[in-house]
Amino acid sequence: MILVHIQQIETASVMLKSASILATQLQKSFGVLCFVDTDELIAACEEKLNKLLIDLKLEGSQVLVRNSKLNTITSVCEELEAAFLFIQLPGGNTKAIRSLLNDCRELRIPYLFYKDSFPEMNLKKVILPIGFLEEELEKAQFAAAFGRFCGSEVKMLLANDYGSKAATNAEKMKLLFDKFDFNYTLEKAVKDSFKVEVESIQVAEKENAGIIIVSASRDYGLDDILFGPKEYHVVKKSSIPVLLVNPRGDLYALCN
Repeated sequence: MILVHIQQIETASVMLKSASILATQLQKSFGVLCFVDTDELIAACEEKLNKLLIDLKLEGSQVLVRNSKLNTITSVCEELEAAFLFIQLPGGNTKAIRSLLNDCRELRIPYLFYKDSFPEMNLKKVILPIGFLEEELEKAQFAAAFGRFCGSEVKMLLANDYGSKAATNAEKMKLLFDKFDFNYTLEKAVKDSFKVEVESIQVAEKENAGIIIVSASRDYGLDDILFGPKEYHVVKKSSIPVLLVNPRGDLYALCN
């Protein structure tokens, strides 16, 4: 299922259309999720959502309205076995980004932030920044899915590092991509692994890309807690949707 988390029904139309198109391309079912403060508000919210879906000709989609005090984003996604999550950022509310990032820390599926100011999502080109961390490889399967099922061109943006770890990650990704029939290119970034994701925003604007795929932070350091993690700044600054992939903690245990 492609699940859409709506926070402001009145401004969610473009995001809903984009998510519905992606669901069709990936051959997934489509659902809409909204949280309310009390059980008494559930029926009215369901009525509004159903009316909006009818207006957008998306009737038949699954509608879920849950009490925010009894449910979390992660619990609902696991319950529904969702494969992909859209998250609305209404009214350019960047203050909500950090709270939503915290809510999504335990997700095992990719999640995409969609601002109300964004146009309908264009998936002709996907930007894939590549750094030196081993969890970067987890983004490859999702980039490949866009290439295979959405006809996207994947532009790999390789961090300009002194070491070879980022380049090794890129080569491993290419081995996966070569198994499928879609276009991809590899370009050397100006910035290193610590800044390549921010550079990807500029590249995306220049290339008229439709999405950026970024690895979320494995752990939060003091700077991340005070000023926000790297993904917060990418989502905040980006003029196109940003897809985040959480690292799998169980895959990166330290060994003696």
